Amino acid sequence: MITETDTPVSEEDVKLLGEVNDLYPVVNREIRKRIIGQHALVRDIFVALLAQGHCLMVGVPGLAKTLMVKTLANTLDLDFRRIQFTPDLMPGDILGSELIEEGADGRRNFRFVPGPIFGQLILADEINRTPPKTQAALLEAMQEQRVTVAGQTHALRPPFFVLATQNPIEQEGTYPLPEAQLDRFMFCLKVGYPTRDEEVEILVRTTTSAEPTVKSVLTGEKIIALQNAVRAVPVPSSVAQFAVNLVHSTRPEMATASERVKRYVRWGAGPRASQYLALAGKVLAAMGGRFNVAVEDIVEAAPMVLRHRVLLNYRAEADGITADAIVADLLTKR
Repeated sequence: MITETDTPVSEEDVKLLGEVNDLYPVVNREIRKRIIGQHALVRDIFVALLAQGHCLMVGVPGLAKTLMVKTLANTLDLDFRRIQFTPDLMPGDILGSELIEEGADGRRNFRFVPGPIFGQLILADEINRTPPKTQAALLEAMQEQRVTVAGQTHALRPPFFVLATQNPIEQEGTYPLPEAQLDRFMFCLKVGYPTRDEEVEILVRTTTSAEPTVKSVLTGEKIIALQNAVRAVPVPSSVAQFAVNLVHSTRPEMATASERVKRYVRWGAGPRASQYLALAGKVLAAMGGRFNVAVEDIVEAAPMVLRHRVLLNYRAEADGITADAIVADLLTKR
């Protein structure tokens, strides 16, 4: 049950927030029919979905990233579209284009043909394999929730959720995402290898002809209602200050920055990081049956929100220092 506070919140929001704690196990159970392991990944994706954020998933090939997104789409009953990013992909291949049609009266008119971005759950597969112009077309749609083609603006259908994948080991012929575009992703999620026992189970389960059936347990309309309700979760002033102080501590030019940050960090996280920490904290609080965000929620969300926003210098690379190590160090000194 959600614990009550003195903050005025509608009865409908209270009811919806009470459902969040019960809905995640149901969604997780359906995903487990096809996905073995990756428990933290499933949870983090669910958090981003309810927080109205997008995710960048970084992992080597063969870790079921695509299957994860497809299964999630089945579970959530969302319109799923996969965009395979390649060097020759153009913005029009994503957004859509206008075609000339001849009517019965012989007059020619333009008709807009929507591209794959007009889905609800978008898999941007290997996003770093396409040139910056095409990357920017996707990322603009993520930010604005609409696209403009030939001077006409077309709204995207909510809920709109992008999960992009990136291969960290094969960099030849790739176009790394610029830092400003990376900031459009709420979370950067690391997809790791399964354990030995999980890999044995994967082998056994995937080498038979049986295909588990996944049921839809959550509709788009329900997701929108939950997303709106989550924003009603209050963030206490002390927690808001903690989140902002944490983000400030990643910036080497700040007087309060640690010597390690000044030595290894080129640029720290911007204000959007604070907003995403708060939104993730709201979802985590609701999933924990609480109606207020705690410092522990901010700490839990910090690695996913900050790791792609803390930009390291060449000295860090030479010394083998990672953004995760910097964030972990900041959290231990909180």
